[in-house]
Amino acid sequence: MRQTKTRLSAFLASCSLLATPAFAGEITVYSALEDEEIAAYLAVAQQELPDLTINVLRLSTGNLGARLIAEAANPQADVLWGFAVTNILSPAIYDLLDVHEAEGVGDLPAQFRDPENRWFAPIGYMGAFCVNTMRLEQIGAPMPQSWADLTDPAFAGEIVMPDPGSSGTGFLQISAILQGAGEEDGWQLIQDLDPNMAQYTTSGSRPCRMAQAGEFTVGASLSFVAMQGIEQGFPLEMVIPSDFAGFELEANALISGSSNEEAARRFLDWTLSESAAQVYSENKALITMPGVPRSPLAEAAGLPEDLSEVLFPMDFATSGAQRDAIIARWRDLVGR
Repeated sequence: MRQTKTRLSAFLASCSLLATPAFAGEITVYSALEDEEIAAYLAVAQQELPDLTINVLRLSTGNLGARLIAEAANPQADVLWGFAVTNILSPAIYDLLDVHEAEGVGDLPAQFRDPENRWFAPIGYMGAFCVNTMRLEQIGAPMPQSWADLTDPAFAGEIVMPDPGSSGTGFLQISAILQGAGEEDGWQLIQDLDPNMAQYTTSGSRPCRMAQAGEFTVGASLSFVAMQGIEQGFPLEMVIPSDFAGFELEANALISGSSNEEAARRFLDWTLSESAAQVYSENKALITMPGVPRSPLAEAAGLPEDLSEVLFPMDFATSGAQRDAIIARWRDLVGR
């Protein structure tokens, strides 16, 4: 996800008290959600929790994980919001989380919540190719349907994707390839793709935005960003890779040692509320909460109604355990 470098010491958004003379609570939230998502969710949370001040610091997945670990002895935040489960499962981060059985968490299927109630994931994101159809025609390449298709020399210098070390999107893409193809063939495919890569970005959404602007033909990015671009009229086609379509869960958790524990638990409960679910449906392709209406953008972009048909069955525990090793090898082989 995108790193907001200029905001590392500033809060992205704050929901302030509207109607009462004194704050009933104030929390600090760390998040890897996209800026526009945070703004949309907080607008609703402010209405539902008018007596709660919610200060949010937004960082990319990699930088947020590093910050949590650096602050382990003296936690500075109360809540972790929208953070990749792959990263949460790292013991260095998982051990920093406290138990919270959020209201309604039992309605989530078991694979979307921690058996010890240290995290739960009501939403997620999935990888997709954003293909600029005008530029594709100009370079005379066929519409790519898989990662293997992107090794075609016709795409030389025409592809951008996120750096897996800084972007959760980039890491899920690499993880899906390795889990799907196996270690040997997976790393070979990653190396075969590299000559066609124009650059690796620190942001998961940026490759799609670069493709929609016509800077490159293919941006390996996020499905929802692709759907937004299509809805906005850009010459884009969204392609869910037919071989290894990776996805990631975005989890919420209570940070152990919170000095605002009661308020933090209230906010975490809100993230599983009906009002939160409604705004998720307007901003997410992957929602794990039962009964949430399908996004109109998903319909317009042709996203399958049953995502299990296209998503690769990710092993998040394995990804989490191997994360550092995977990133280190990626940097050795193709990192720039």
